[in-house]
Amino acid sequence: MKVFANICVGLFIFNAIVAAPTMSSIIYDSETYDVALEELDNLYDYDENLSVGQTQVEIGTVLPSITRDIYSSSLMPEEAEEEESTPKLIDGFSRQGPGVLGPHTLEGLYKIQREGHDCLPTCLLCTCLATSVYCDDRELEALPLLSQQTTHVYARYNRIKKVNKDDFTHLSNLKRIDLTSNFISEMDEDAFRNLPQLQELILRDNKIRQLPELPPTLVFIDVSNNRLGRKGIKEEAFKDMIDLHHLYITDNNLDHIPLPLPESLQSLHLQNNNIQEMHEDTFCKMKDYSYIRKALEDIRLDGNPINLSKTPYAYMCLPRLPVGSLF
Repeated sequence: MKVFANICVGLFIFNAIVAAPTMSSIIYDSETYDVALEELDNLYDYDENLSVGQTQVEIGTVLPSITRDIYSSSLMPEEAEEEESTPKLIDGFSRQGPGVLGPHTLEGLYKIQREGHDCLPTCLLCTCLATSVYCDDRELEALPLLSQQTTHVYARYNRIKKVNKDDFTHLSNLKRIDLTSNFISEMDEDAFRNLPQLQELILRDNKIRQLPELPPTLVFIDVSNNRLGRKGIKEEAFKDMIDLHHLYITDNNLDHIPLPLPESLQSLHLQNNNIQEMHEDTFCKMKDYSYIRKALEDIRLDGNPINLSKTPYAYMCLPRLPVGSLF
């Protein structure tokens, strides 16, 4: 029995010895270290002469890459929350929502500036450059208040339905008004009367049935594509405009040429109307065959049911024949 026990103990000891690692199985790769293995004993030799003022290198433990990934991933939700809490820059005139100056805010500013007397809201609703105000495509239903220094007003592509007498009050410096492509069907009689420096008036692409009294200082008038018809223009409406150069009244269902026309006129566009006849003294003077109208070089009558060949003497004083049908 003792012999058997001794044999078991011997086998246990033998297996333990065989399982233990040997020194020869451990291999050190010196190329992965900054110092040779022979110099390891000198790593902890400190220089006793090192002064405090010299630069010291802090030796620390580098966070393992796996731990860094886990740590950084744990912060991602907080960073996402910070990004969501950061307000985005919104265009002041964005139509996508209320925004900083969205539709609801614009309506509020418009209401305030209509009730007040400060020109600042106008420059929030529109774009102000020096003395020019640009209110194009702002969905305005009425003209905003304007500063007295305003010289040029552009309010195209809006929803303006009426021009009131107070819209341009006290604007003595105003030179140009452009209300193209609105829904204007009504204008007060004295809407433009008291504008001593107004030179250009553009009201094309509206629903105007009657032109109000216009200032005699105008140089350029464009009321094309409206609904003036037979009675939309008053008699002698352009007579006193001694500086008028361009008059455009196309697409208005006119049945006559508005007379008299000022001598300064250079361009007259009346195409696409319903003009059927012309008198021989429309442009020239019947009793003065030496009269020459040098300025009027551009007359457009095409698109009208009129035969220009029936009144040959009506063009004798003109430098060029009108454009239109000769048959």
